[in-house]
Amino acid sequence: MLKTLGNALFSKIQTPKFTPGEKQGEDYEVRTYHAARWVSTTSTGLQWDPAISGGFRKLFKYIQGTNNNSELLVISWRPGAGPACESTFTVSFYIPEELQENPPEPSDETVFLESKAEFTVYVRMYGGFSNEQSKRENLLKLVESLQRDGVPFLEQPYYVAGYDSPFKLVNRRNEVWILKAE
Repeated sequence: MLKTLGNALFSKIQTPKFTPGEKQGEDYEVRTYHAARWVSTTSTGLQWDPAISGGFRKLFKYIQGTNNNSELLVISWRPGAGPACESTFTVSFYIPEELQENPPEPSDETVFLESKAEFTVYVRMYGGFSNEQSKRENLLKLVESLQRDGVPFLEQPYYVAGYDSPFKLVNRRNEVWILKAE
């Protein structure tokens, strides 16, 4: 319990492994994430924040022991796939390295384990508490940068990654990701 609280307050989290890309933009990074397992759920809504919040609550129950092993997990990194004008969102937590081979099965039928193949993204980082406006602004800035540099990218889906607990008040880390077109 104290370890979980400490991780929440000080953001000592495991993040998925990636290889930095050769070409880095002046205001974004290129990363190739290694294949990994994630626990995910989908949520619907017309606005990002309420939909992601509902998905986050489901995944939080999973890491707090609502799984077939009743096992408490320390997972706190979450990208959310964001459709442009659609109403279905995917919220995911990265499964820690020590559980990648055999993660506990979710007890909630709306929560599922998934394996994601290697993928390459363009990443723009930003601080503060993330909200719909900051996500949108940073996504648009990333699109403008990619267009400026003439790099190939997919318009959908895009992702938002939050690395910090809601209890962390300063030095927060958020990112928007856009998939590289192959």
